[in-house]
Amino acid sequence: MSDTTPHNANTGNVILIGMMGSGKTTVGRLLAKQLGKTFIDSDEEIQRRTGVTIPHIFDVEGEAGFRQRESAVLEDLSVRGDLVLATGGGAILSAHNRTVLKASGTVVYLKSSVHDLWQRTRHDTNRPLLQTADPRAKLQELFEQRDPLYAEIADIVMHTGKQSVHVLLQRLQQRLHELHVRSKSGDDESMKTLNVGLAERSYPIHIGNDLLDKSELLLPYLPRKRAVVVSNTTVAPLYLQRLIEVLAQHQIQVESIVLPDGEQYKNSESMNVIYDALLRSRCERSTPIIALGGGVIGDMTGFAAASYLRGVPFIQIPTTLLSQVDSSVGGKTGINHPLGKNMIGAFYQPLVVLADVTTLDTLPDKELRAGIAEVIKYGLIRDLPFLEWLEANVEKLLVRDKEALRYAIARSCQNKAEVVGADERESGERALLNLGHTFGHAIENGMGYGAWLHGEAVAAGTIMATDLSHRLGWLSAEDVVRVRELFERAGLPTVGPKLGAEKYMQLMGLDKKVADGKIRFVLLKSLGNAVMTGDVPQALLERTLEACSA
Repeated sequence: MSDTTPHNANTGNVILIGMMGSGKTTVGRLLAKQLGKTFIDSDEEIQRRTGVTIPHIFDVEGEAGFRQRESAVLEDLSVRGDLVLATGGGAILSAHNRTVLKASGTVVYLKSSVHDLWQRTRHDTNRPLLQTADPRAKLQELFEQRDPLYAEIADIVMHTGKQSVHVLLQRLQQRLHELHVRSKSGDDESMKTLNVGLAERSYPIHIGNDLLDKSELLLPYLPRKRAVVVSNTTVAPLYLQRLIEVLAQHQIQVESIVLPDGEQYKNSESMNVIYDALLRSRCERSTPIIALGGGVIGDMTGFAAASYLRGVPFIQIPTTLLSQVDSSVGGKTGINHPLGKNMIGAFYQPLVVLADVTTLDTLPDKELRAGIAEVIKYGLIRDLPFLEWLEANVEKLLVRDKEALRYAIARSCQNKAEVVGADERESGERALLNLGHTFGHAIENGMGYGAWLHGEAVAAGTIMATDLSHRLGWLSAEDVVRVRELFERAGLPTVGPKLGAEKYMQLMGLDKKVADGKIRFVLLKSLGNAVMTGDVPQALLERTLEACSA
C-alpha cells in the first residue's frame, strides 16, 4: 500500500453526519466507491426494512416512532465493518446514537450554511420536518439545535461551501489519510493537529517533533511527483537536503531556490529571483511551492505562489518560533516596500503547515526570544489563562523544553486559527492580532529593515500599546508592570529607539490599518481583551512615545 494513495488507506468505517441537504448520500456513494467500501444510507435502510417511505412513518408513528427505528438500525450497522454510512440529519439528537456513531468509525461532519441547505432542499417534498408554513425558518432552527451536536462527535469537519463534489472528495480523502497515519503511528503525544476552518480552503497545522522525516504528511499534497522548495542561506544548509532526501524516497523531484537571509531581502528583487527560477523550470499550475524557513521566506513564497500563473499550490514548513506561531498561519503573504512593511501582497492560504519543533534547536537565542513576543501577544489580546501559563513557564521556553514549546505553539496556533476562521481578510477581529505592530512596524522601518528583528520591534511596540492603554484609563499601573516584567524575563526589549514623536507619527501613518486618515491602534481594555480604536488624543500618544523610547 503506497503512502501516495490516501484513498486506499484502511480508515475503517466512515460515518457521515450533517443537516438534510448537506450532501451525505451523494458524497457517501462516491467515497465508498473510491475507498472500496460498502455504502449504506440509514434512511434508505429504514425504508427497506419497513417497506414504506420516511414521510409515511412520520405520518403514522410520528417523529418519536421514526427515531426509535433509526436508533435500532444504527445499532445493527455499528457492529459491521468497512462501511461508509450516511446518517439522517437528526440521528445525533439521541445521546445514545452519538455514542454509538462515535465508537463505530471516523465521524465526518459535512457542514453547510443554512442558505446553501435551503437552496438544496426548498423543492424537496420528502422532508417531513420542512413541511411547515415557514420551512426556511424551520431549517435555521434545526441547524442551531444540531450544529453543536454534530461538532461534538466529529473527527473531521468538512465545510462544503461552493466547491465541487470532486474537490470535496479529494480533500476529505486527504483528511482521512492524515487521521489514519496519526492513529497508526501511535505517536499522538508527540504531534498535535489543528484545523484552520475556511470552508473549501481549510487546512491542517501539524505541530510536533521530527515532522520533516514524516513524508506521509506531505505526500497527499504532492500528486505530480514534483515540487519547488524556497529557502534561504541560513536554513538551506541545515534542512534542505534532509527534506529533498525524504521526498526522493517517494520519487518526488525537488528543485530548490535559495535566497539571501534577512528582512532587508523581503523585496521585489527577491520575488523576481523566485519568478525567474519558476519560469526557467517551466513550473506548472499543479507544481506545489514549499516555503522552508522563517517568516520572510514564508511571506515571499506565499506571494509567489499566489501570483505565479495566478495561483499554484503552497505549503508552509516554518523553521522559526515566530513563523510557527504566527506568519505561517492565516494566509497573509507579501513583501516590503521602502515606504512601508508588508504593503504589497495577497491573502493566500497554504494547503498544509508543518511546524517541526526540532528545527528550533538550531534557532539562535535572539530569534527564539523574538518568537516569544508573538506568543505573549495571544495571551494579551484574547487568552488570559494562556498569559498566566506563560508567566509560569516562560523560562521553559527559553531553554527549549520540547513539551513547553509544543504546548505554546499549539495554543498560539489555536488562537490564530479561531480568529482567521472567523475573519480571513482582516475586516474585523483579525486586526486585533496586530497588537504592538503599528508601533513595531514604525521601529523596523525607521531603523532600517533587519536592524531590529520583527519580534523585538513587536515587543517594544506592545509595551508602547500597553502604556497607551494605561494612559487611556483601561489598564492599571500594576498591569503595565506585569506585562513589562514578562517581556523582560523573556529577554525582549521593552523600550523603543528614540526616533522622535514626529518621525513615529510619520511612519505609523503608512500602516495598513490607517482608515479615513486616522491611525488605528490595537490596545488593551484589560489583559486578555483587545480593542481597536482611532480615537487616541495626540497628547497621550506623544507622552507614550516619549516615555517608551530611548
